[in-house]
Amino acid sequence: MFESFTVSGSSLKLLNVGEHGVISRLTRADTATVQALKKMGLIPGAPITLEQRFPRFVIKTGANRLALSEKMIQAIYVRIKGRVRSQPWG
Repeated sequence: MFESFTVSGSSLKLLNVGEHGVISRLTRADTATVQALKKMGLIPGAPITLEQRFPRFVIKTGANRLALSEKMIQAIYVRIKGRVRSQPWG
């Protein structure tokens, strides 16, 4: 089945904690940054949730949690799907 998507998109840097979506594109950052993102599985179409902004950006994609550098954060653009509901225990 198809999931509904919003048309809103944003730089990863502008997402709020708990927002989730799908990577829509990677900017043409330096080659090393783009290659590092691809090795982590952060490619267009990958689901992503922002879990933490400070002291480092931590994102969840699939079963992985990843801390990203500033260059990585700036290279990722996301099509926003919504917010993750809070769990009663956290």
